[in-house]
Amino acid sequence: MSEKIIVSRDAGVLRLLLNRPEKKNALNRDMYRALIAALDGAARDETVHAVVFAGAGGNFTAGNDLADFRDFAPGRDIEPGAETFPALTFVRAAAAFEKPLVAAVTGDAVGVGTTLLFHCDLVYASPEARFKMPFIDLALPPEGGASLLVPLRFGMAKASQYLLLGESFDGAEAFRLGLVNALASPEDVLDLATEAARRLAAKPREALLAARRLMRGEPKNILARIDAEAALFAKALTSPEARGRFAAFFASKSR
Repeated sequence: MSEKIIVSRDAGVLRLLLNRPEKKNALNRDMYRALIAALDGAARDETVHAVVFAGAGGNFTAGNDLADFRDFAPGRDIEPGAETFPALTFVRAAAAFEKPLVAAVTGDAVGVGTTLLFHCDLVYASPEARFKMPFIDLALPPEGGASLLVPLRFGMAKASQYLLLGESFDGAEAFRLGLVNALASPEDVLDLATEAARRLAAKPREALLAARRLMRGEPKNILARIDAEAALFAKALTSPEARGRFAAFFASKSR
């Protein structure tokens, strides 16, 4: 595993800690590959009953590393009919994962840091956590199935506010909207999420997985939406407008 993804075990719970605090845990290709490998292993490991996502250094994740977007090459990163772009493979893996997923969110949860939560069964956050889906501002469409899942969870009015306008919202609003199950101090969020994952891991396995499948339905609709978004996303990444937004971002960072 990448040193930027710390994997630990607690009985039947697998914890995946995003560990790139100097970049607010922004996810790059290697981190996505490590997460994909961890989920693949967890899916096949009969002793893993739940997975917890968390971030080191006070933030969940600042989302995709924009350097990967800036350097995106269609022939290398996505091939027709294949899922070779690690970010796409990861969100598909999370959407199709059959065991419970739990998240502990503090600080920034940007882009995929928010959309990943729609694939989690339980989410715990601090009141000060900051959620944002700034895809449109980067001249990109939503990803991770967000165009389907956000309106279903939030309703169309709030989905438009947070996807189209790209406004940020805090933990209290996320709780009110039903994205977050409970709020806790930043120091207690991970313990709360881990305890919930332990409780899930202790449940009768087959009954739990059956209930989860029934609640979520077949994943094919979500996976189809993820693929439709990804096709538009890949095209948008090479557009002059998106390239200009990325260039402006890196120019501001170099000042």
